[in-house]
Parts: sequence; structure tokens; C-alpha cells
Amino acid sequence: MANEVATLAGGCFWCTEAVFNDVIGVTKVESGYIGGHIANPTYKQVCGGDTGHAEAIRITFDPAQLHYGDLLDIFFATHDPTQLNRQGNDVGTQYRSAIFPHSDEQETEARAAMARAGATSSGPIVTTIEPLSEWYPAEDYHQEYWETSGSSNPYCMAVIPPKLQKLRKSFAARSKAAVSA
Repeated sequence: MANEVATLAGGCFWCTEAVFNDVIGVTKVESGYIGGHIANPTYKQVCGGDTGHAEAIRITFDPAQLHYGDLLDIFFATHDPTQLNRQGNDVGTQYRSAIFPHSDEQETEARAAMARAGATSSGPIVTTIEPLSEWYPAEDYHQEYWETSGSSNPYCMAVIPPKLQKLRKSFAARSKAAVSA
């Protein structure tokens, strides 16, 4: 079975990348920009909030090891899908919660995952399902950020470890770190 691709936006891409790099069945995570109206945006332009892009991740995964619906359940559990155009202190449409399905099947799964998340959520889910559009990889220094620079970044140190802890507790059988511990 060939690998599949998922594109998700859940706030800061450094934080979502760190989570999904620890998920069994994920073979690659790339940080980038999607959903905007200018070609080849830079990080500075996207952070300015006027390009329309979301900070997002493109996940390559093995569907024999990880079902798309399970991947979405992890996505909903490791960010706050009830915050409109923000995640914590990151505010703006570039930090929106969004799913960019690659197929009709993924869109159907996304709607089902939103319903599952909504059934246990403390508030209404504001995650959007948006059309797949041009993907722009983020600059090289954003890739594998947690593994390279993130541990010396105070923002990352405050945000990423709790997300990883939630993954490793709530989805222990899916976490590379939890399974190897």
C-alpha cells in the first residue's frame, strides 16, 4: 500500500510538526504554508497575517500503520480546535485550525473526525475544511525545528512538551517515544 499525505493546520507549525514526528506510521512531516493568495510566501509575510496562508504541516504516512481518521483524532486532541484564528498566544488567521483534504474520502473522514471531537469538546469546533491549494514548503530552518532549535526556544519549551505528553498519554500505542520506553 502506498503512502498517503495529509495537510493540517493547527497553529504554530513547529508545535504540530513535533507532535506528528512522534507518531508511529508517519514517515515525514514538512512545515509550510497553504491556503493563501500569493505565490512563494515567506515566513515574515505569513506572520504578517495578510497573505491568507496558514502555518501548516504536510504529513506523509503509511496507511497500513496509521489510518487517516486516527491521525485526525490525534490532531484534534493535541491542539485546541475551539479557538478561532489562534492557538494560545499565537493570534491571526495564519494560526487557524484547518484540514486540507487530498481526496473526497479524506473530506468524509475529516467531517467524521470533527463530529467525534465535537462530542467531547468543551466548546464548538471551529476547524475549517478548506480546498487543497498550492503548498509552499517553509524555509529550511523551520524543518525539524523542535529537534534542531526548539529546545532552546522558550516558546517551544512552554508549548511543545505538554503536547507531546498528551500524545504519549492519550495515544501511547501510537507514540514512537511511548512504545520504545
